[in-house]
Amino acid sequence: MKKAVRHIYIHSKPKMVMLAAALIFISGIAKAQKDTTKKLKEVNINANRLPNVQSVTPSQQINSTDFKHYAALTVADIANNFAGVNVRDYGGIGGLKTVSVRSLGANHTGVLYDGVLLDDAQNGQIDLGKFNLYNIQSISLYNAQLPGIVQPARAFASASILDIKTVRPVLTADKPYKILVGSNVGSFSLINPYLQWQQRISNRLSFIINNNYTKADGHYKYKVHGDGSDTLSTRTNTDVKALQTDASLYWTKSDSNRFKAQINYYNSDRGLPGPVIYYTQTSNQRLKNRDFLAQSSYEYFAKSSFHLLLNAKYSQNYLNYLDPDFLNNSGGANEHYTQHQFYQSASVGYHIKPNWEVAYAIDGIITNFDADVFKYAFPTRYTLLNSIATDLSFGKWHFQGNLLYNYLTDHVKTDKAGNDVSALSPTIAATFQPSNPSFQLRAFYKSIFRNPTFAEQYYYAVAPRDLKPEYTKQYDLGAAWKKSFDGVLSDIALTADAYYNYVRNKIIYLPTRSPETPSATNLGSVDIKGLDLTLKSRFVPAIGWLALLNVNYTYQDAIDVTNPNDSFYLDQIPYTPKNLLSFNTGINHGQIGVYYTATFSSSRYFTSNNTPENYLAGYKVSNASLIYNFMLGHKLLNASFEVNNLFNEDYVVIRSYPMPGRSYRLSFQITI
Repeated sequence: MKKAVRHIYIHSKPKMVMLAAALIFISGIAKAQKDTTKKLKEVNINANRLPNVQSVTPSQQINSTDFKHYAALTVADIANNFAGVNVRDYGGIGGLKTVSVRSLGANHTGVLYDGVLLDDAQNGQIDLGKFNLYNIQSISLYNAQLPGIVQPARAFASASILDIKTVRPVLTADKPYKILVGSNVGSFSLINPYLQWQQRISNRLSFIINNNYTKADGHYKYKVHGDGSDTLSTRTNTDVKALQTDASLYWTKSDSNRFKAQINYYNSDRGLPGPVIYYTQTSNQRLKNRDFLAQSSYEYFAKSSFHLLLNAKYSQNYLNYLDPDFLNNSGGANEHYTQHQFYQSASVGYHIKPNWEVAYAIDGIITNFDADVFKYAFPTRYTLLNSIATDLSFGKWHFQGNLLYNYLTDHVKTDKAGNDVSALSPTIAATFQPSNPSFQLRAFYKSIFRNPTFAEQYYYAVAPRDLKPEYTKQYDLGAAWKKSFDGVLSDIALTADAYYNYVRNKIIYLPTRSPETPSATNLGSVDIKGLDLTLKSRFVPAIGWLALLNVNYTYQDAIDVTNPNDSFYLDQIPYTPKNLLSFNTGINHGQIGVYYTATFSSSRYFTSNNTPENYLAGYKVSNASLIYNFMLGHKLLNASFEVNNLFNEDYVVIRSYPMPGRSYRLSFQITI
C-alpha cells in the first residue's frame, strides 16, 4: 500500500452496525456478577503535587486546586494554558470557544467527559466555554491517546484527547453530605450562582447534584480599527442566559467494581454579535441551545487480571438559529436543528503476564440529524469502531500499540448520501527509562482518520459537497524529567517534545453568516513541524510559604504544501501563530495567595495567503488573581478577586471579533 493508512469504500447495509450496538447493550446489562476482588487500601493523595509527566505519550494536567491560579471561569480558560493548544475564541462570555492542538484543528481534539466522548455531528467541534469549573476535578491533555489501553474505541479515534473529570463524592458515615454554595459576579453584568449537593446514601451508594446559572449582558468596549483614531465602541447583542443542571449516581462495591450514571441538561439563549467591519457591527442574530445528555459507565477488575469497561450514552442537542435581517422571502432566517445520538461501548483487557496486557474494544454509534433548512439531506450516520491494543513493559522499555478500524455509512432522506468510508488507523508508542529514574525518553507514531461532519458535507448543499476524508500522520520524539528536592526548590518537571504532522485532504472550516453555520473545503496537504516545551516548579522560600512557576512554549510551522503553483504554497495555514507562550506564577502564605498568568501569541494570517492585507497582529494578555481561604465557624469559605486582561490589551483572536478589555470578577464559595 502506498500510504500507511488505507481507506476502502464499502457498500453495505447499516444492519451490522445496529446489531453490533445491540450486542454491546446486552453485554452491558450482564454486569451482575460475583465480586472476587479485595478492597484496596486507602491511599492519601496530595492534590497539590506536580502531575506525572513521565507518560507513554505527552500529557499535561491542571487540577481543581489550581484553577483559581489562572483566573479561569470555564474549561476553555484552563485549556488555553496547555502547550500546543490554540484556542479559537470569538469573544465575550457567550462566544464560541474551541481548541486546536498542534495545528490539527478542533475536529481532531476529542473531548472526554468522565470517560465518554462528547460529540457534535453537525460541526464536530465542542464549545468548551459552556463548561463551568466548579464541578471539575481535573483537566488533562493527552497527545495521541490516553495512557491506559482499556478504553472505548472512540478514545483512540482522535489525534489528541482533552480529558475532563468531574468531582466524585468522598463522604463518610460521620459526615454523609457536603454542600457547596457559590457565585461569580463581575464585569459585563455577570451573575453566576451555583449549588452543589453531595450525599452519601449508603456505604455503596452516593450522588451529586449541580446547578449553575449564568446571566450577563456581555457589553464591553473595544477599539475601532482602520481610521487611525482611538475611537471606542461598545459590543452589542452579546447577552447570554444559560442554565446547566447535572446529576450523578455512584455505586461502588469496591475499588474494583463500580458503576456511575449521569444526566446533564444545558439550556441557553444568547446573542451572536457578528463581525465588526470598521464601524459596522449590526447584528440581531440569536442562538438557542437545549442539550440533554444521559450516560453510564461500569468498570470491573477481576482477580484473574480481567478488566471490563462498559459505556452507554444518549444525547439530544437542539439548536435554534435566528437572523431577522437575513434577506429571503420568509422575513429572515429561523432554523431549527435536532441531533440524536445513541452510543454503546464495550472494552475488555487481560494481563497475559504481569508486564503484558492486551485489550479489545468495540463501539457502535447511531447519529440522526434533522433540520428545517432548504434542501436539507436529513442524514443518519452509522459508525462502527473496533480496536485492539497491547501494553508491554520489560527492563527499561515500555511499549504501547493499537490498531483502530473505522467504518462509517450515511443514509439520507433526500438526494444522495456521502460515500461509505472505512479506514485502518495504527498507533505505536514507546518510552525508555535510562539509569536515572528522573529522566525518560519517549516517541510515538499515530495515523488517524476524520470524515466530514454533517455541516461540512450537507449544510446548504443541493448535493453532498465533494469533500474527501482527512488523514493525519503524527510523529513525536520527546523527553521528560521530574525531580523533588529538600531545599527551596521543592519540585521541578520539564518536558520537551518535537513533532511532525502531515495532513492529507485537510478540511478547512470557513464561517459564513456565523460560527454556527459553516462551509468547508479541502485545503490539500499540510506540513506541521513543532516543538512543545513545559516547565512546572514549586518553591518553599520559607516555612509556611509556597511559590510556583509554570511555563509553556509552543513553536509551530504549519504550511500548505499542496501545489507549488498556488500563491499560498509554503504559507502558514490560517489562524496559526508560529509562537505561543504562557506562564503562571504566584505565591501562597497561609490563607492568602496571589497569582499572575500571561499568554503571548505571535502574529498570524486569517487566510491561506500570507499577504499584508490578511495579517493579524500578535497579542499578549495577562490575568491576575487574589485568593483568600478561611474558616467561618466550622465552614470553609473561599473568596477570590480576579482581573482579566490586566493591561487592557486591544486584540482579536478571530478576525473582526474584538476581545474584551480589562474586566473584573469576584467569587465566593462556602462549603457546608
